[in-house]
Amino acid sequence: MIDREAVRSNAKYLRQVRPIDPEEVAEYVDGHPHPAVVRRVLREEAADLGLFERDDGTFVPAAEDPVSPADWSPTRLPDRYVDAVEDLLVARYGANWHRGDAGDRLREVIRRLKADYYHQNPVEYDEEVALGYAIYHLPDYYAAVGYPLDDLVERSLLPRRLRVLDVGAGVGGPALGLFDYLPEDAVVDYHAVEPSAAADVLDSLLATTRRNVRTTVHRERIEEFELDGAYDLILAANVLSELDDPVSVVERGLDALADDGTLLALSPADLETSTGLRRIERAVAADPDVTVYAPTLRLWPGTAPEDRGWSFDERPRIEAPRLQRRLDDAGDDPGTFRNETVKFSYSLLRTDGTRRVDVRADPSRHARMADMERHVTERIDLLAVKLSRNLADGGNPLFKVGDGSERLEHYAVVTRESALNRALAAAEYGAVLRFENALALWNDDEGAYNLVVDDEAVVDRVA
Repeated sequence: MIDREAVRSNAKYLRQVRPIDPEEVAEYVDGHPHPAVVRRVLREEAADLGLFERDDGTFVPAAEDPVSPADWSPTRLPDRYVDAVEDLLVARYGANWHRGDAGDRLREVIRRLKADYYHQNPVEYDEEVALGYAIYHLPDYYAAVGYPLDDLVERSLLPRRLRVLDVGAGVGGPALGLFDYLPEDAVVDYHAVEPSAAADVLDSLLATTRRNVRTTVHRERIEEFELDGAYDLILAANVLSELDDPVSVVERGLDALADDGTLLALSPADLETSTGLRRIERAVAADPDVTVYAPTLRLWPGTAPEDRGWSFDERPRIEAPRLQRRLDDAGDDPGTFRNETVKFSYSLLRTDGTRRVDVRADPSRHARMADMERHVTERIDLLAVKLSRNLADGGNPLFKVGDGSERLEHYAVVTRESALNRALAAAEYGAVLRFENALALWNDDEGAYNLVVDDEAVVDRVA
């Protein structure tokens, strides 16, 4: 057995003077182990030692600077992931997995998955369900995870040396998206917690990752998993709605973060899972040591929103991979098994007090949404976070907005666009906006407040 500590000690010394060559290290270790064995140990220890393996097989200190802004807008799932899933399908069902009884069963699995999510029924994952899930959800979950990461990267809050915990990792869509989002010189120590048969699919997909990503799959329930922090990033993607006590799980995760770490909770955009995510967010954010980094910023200190909280982002579509196309084309319900929409809700939580935009409302200048009833029919100034894309199906553009104090939904309605209010439509999801001279009205049909933005109103992007 190789002396692992001797390999570590030599690596620590050599990293200060020159690239670490496994052949050289082997000369200094008792028994002169084969360089390939030394290389394997160095790969396993690279995250702890802060080493990056270069293409020539030597190891150098990993970069210390944080991840730089990425141009993340994937239009298709990379072929290597599609190939890995298809290999599993062929191994189980044969080359014509999408036809006959096998295709019928997979289509029924996906129908049942969609119905269970819609009705909030628990999902039991056997091997067939896991494969159906991978066919249908791998692409959109792969794409979705990168957009919230942009919120962190813009403030240099995602390190290149990254320890990750993936709660309920499933078949791995968010994990693969994370790995591809990160730069080539990132070093990742990734731990997945997944007790179901989805872990078998996950293992096959993780085998396709690059050499500087060390992956470990823990096949146990998160409630029983020992959180041995500190994690730079904890993912809880599309899983919280399936847990018995999601608030407790998130609270444990927050306790396991590194001092400057982040917990990213991600959910589908439908009403139940999206508002469920907000209820969890609000429960844990009641702790003064927990901060909502984005997107639902609290602009008024000491307040918390009480509205329904249905807020989601939508990004460019992702092409249906050939797995979806084949299954869809072989059935008799066209379009049912193609999932190209990237629509999601998310919450970024931290424990160091950092917020994406460090701005607060001023009671001497801004109206508070909690007090909107007293401002109806008045023109007011306020700060608000943009919490949707355009929700109107034709007619006047409509955007959900919030300031962290709202008790009911608030929507900004553009009745006449001008150069002075164009920032409302142009701003990205999660942007903080300054409204001047907006007309506050009550919408009895919707049970919500409307902020009318016309040619007398001004909207500016604060940050």
